Amino acid sequence: MGYHLARRGVPFVILDAGERIGDQWRKRWDSLRLFTPARFSSLDGLPFPADAGFVSDQGRDGRLPRSVRPQICPAGALRCSRGTCRGWANDFSSSLVINASRRTTWSSRWPTISDRACRRLRTSSDPRIVQLHSFEYRNPAQFQEGAVLVVGAGNSGAEIALDAARAHDTCVAGRDTGHVPFRIDGLAARLLLVRLVLRVVFHRILTVATPMGRKVRAKVLHEGGVLVRTKPRDLTAAGITRAPRVAGVRNGLPLLEDGRVLDVANVVWCTGFHPGFSWIDLPVFGLDGEPQHDRGVVSSEPGLYFVGLHFLFAMSSVMIHGVGRDAERIADRISATRREADHARRPDPGAAVHVA
Repeated sequence: MGYHLARRGVPFVILDAGERIGDQWRKRWDSLRLFTPARFSSLDGLPFPADAGFVSDQGRDGRLPRSVRPQICPAGALRCSRGTCRGWANDFSSSLVINASRRTTWSSRWPTISDRACRRLRTSSDPRIVQLHSFEYRNPAQFQEGAVLVVGAGNSGAEIALDAARAHDTCVAGRDTGHVPFRIDGLAARLLLVRLVLRVVFHRILTVATPMGRKVRAKVLHEGGVLVRTKPRDLTAAGITRAPRVAGVRNGLPLLEDGRVLDVANVVWCTGFHPGFSWIDLPVFGLDGEPQHDRGVVSSEPGLYFVGLHFLFAMSSVMIHGVGRDAERIADRISATRREADHARRPDPGAAVHVA
């Protein structure tokens, strides 16, 4: 968003909760790599070398130019609501106010939200069990001696289970999510299949503009996606066992849907994230907690936009090459609205604020 707003001459501020640029990456597990090759993982205006392979968490540090570097804002300090801001133009009664702290308030006609996740950690009552959310997991050194249960069989759960299985008996609990039927890091996939899937299927066919895309969107939002890099046979080869979903707790231990109780020493919860939008004091959310929007545009709150959400427009909207397209479209809309305001000789509507 910063890149595209800067190209259009729209003044903006980026608020970020991390202590440094890229902290979202630094706080994931050590062995994590992107699912997309480097050629599809470039930020707009900042291409990766085509031969960089599948980028790790170390590959993205320090790549933002100063013109789009964020202002750091501690998580939990933000509130977004309708209101006025002292010292601004008289028509700011219709603006959105973002309070970043007791001393700092931003008032904007066009805030764009890309914040999403806060941790959701389900716990048992047994203090002897080491419990981590996938967001907190770094490497197997965090585990105590004994078996590991990974709750959730999606991409995070499968990759963390493979990591854990190197030194621990490991079990994955959850439904079979399905998987991509080819190796994404194979030569054929890099030359043909990845380009076909990422650039054509995920980017152009599976969108909210197609019947197939709308059907897939409903499934992805409520059930998650298929395994991308890991295959079921990889889990079997690593000695990882499978189990039904975790249904609850019995005597402090995980209880499965089939009535079994697992006596494990470690649990990693890969059960997803709760939408992190509790700081937005605006009636823009559905019963499921998801923002109600049309391709990122919130019609019920003029000037409010979202980017980076799952299937905001297409299956690729949560991927780097897809979120860039969404950001460019919203930046175009903001720029056009600003020109219309200038043409009507209204007071300067102020800067856009992007919350990452």
